[in-house]
Amino acid sequence: MLTRAGADAPTRTPGVSAARRTLAGIGLALLLVAGTTLPAAAARRAGPGASCPPDQPDCSVWDDEPGKPGGGGNNGGGDDEDDGGGDGDGVCKWDGRTVPCYDDLKGWFNSGDGCYYELAEPQNEAPEGQHWYVQTCNDGTDVGNVTVVLREAPPGFGAPPNPAELARRALAKITLKRAPLAVAPRKDNGPGLVGLPVWMWSDNKDRGHFGPLHADETDRDVTVEITAEVSEIVWDMGNGDRVSCPDAATPYVATDQNLAGRTSPTCGYDKGYQKAGKYDVTATTHWKVTWNGGGQSGEILVTRNSGVVQIQINELQVVTR
Repeated sequence: MLTRAGADAPTRTPGVSAARRTLAGIGLALLLVAGTTLPAAAARRAGPGASCPPDQPDCSVWDDEPGKPGGGGNNGGGDDEDDGGGDGDGVCKWDGRTVPCYDDLKGWFNSGDGCYYELAEPQNEAPEGQHWYVQTCNDGTDVGNVTVVLREAPPGFGAPPNPAELARRALAKITLKRAPLAVAPRKDNGPGLVGLPVWMWSDNKDRGHFGPLHADETDRDVTVEITAEVSEIVWDMGNGDRVSCPDAATPYVATDQNLAGRTSPTCGYDKGYQKAGKYDVTATTHWKVTWNGGGQSGEILVTRNSGVVQIQINELQVVTR
């Protein structure tokens, strides 16, 4: 969208020099953006029931629906397709693309016309309810689309930071790992027997695997802090049964004869397998991320899927004389 000042605009509009200074910053920012890609640590989102691909264990799977831009801000309520509003730290839509609702150089985005607006400095005299704005259209990719206009506050202008979005940005700074799996019996260590209990645990108990992990994100005068901890590990035993365990659980020590045939005190498949065969055991680590800041709080639930551990179960042989 190409926008020009009207013919009746003043010959010396306020903020033109500021707009020109902004052009240099925009040009530099465009050069930097052209040579970069999205950060590898950025969280990938998926709907409920989705899972991370095996070769990408650090993706994020949200079990809640990401919030829509427009909530909780000045003139920012509702769907941005309806009123052009936007959430200060969320995402806005324009011409089928996703753009930031706020930019440090260009100001606030108006989804109604595809332009960013920032108050011009200094302000010339203006009618009541109107101000002079530096207007940047088409994401500022065309320097001819930067001008100074007189108007009322555009929809979405001045929206405060969205604490929920800041929480997600903080989450993207940390790595939530999948739990390394261990079971007894295990195929490469010898078979188990039908009806005997199975032990499950995690081989690693460092903070990266279970937490707590901390991070924060700040935008303007709002800071949001997050804490991430594992809430449970759900084991899929490969036969349709699932077992939920609250933590890394108790390791099985093969040299301890007192443990043979006993159930795990913390995490086990106590009834054992009822049929002989090979079973693929997997697990899903459930992380609970709590956040607080900007006068709000909430939770983000994230999952990590493990690899596969195979168990061989044999029939119990009875010897008679």
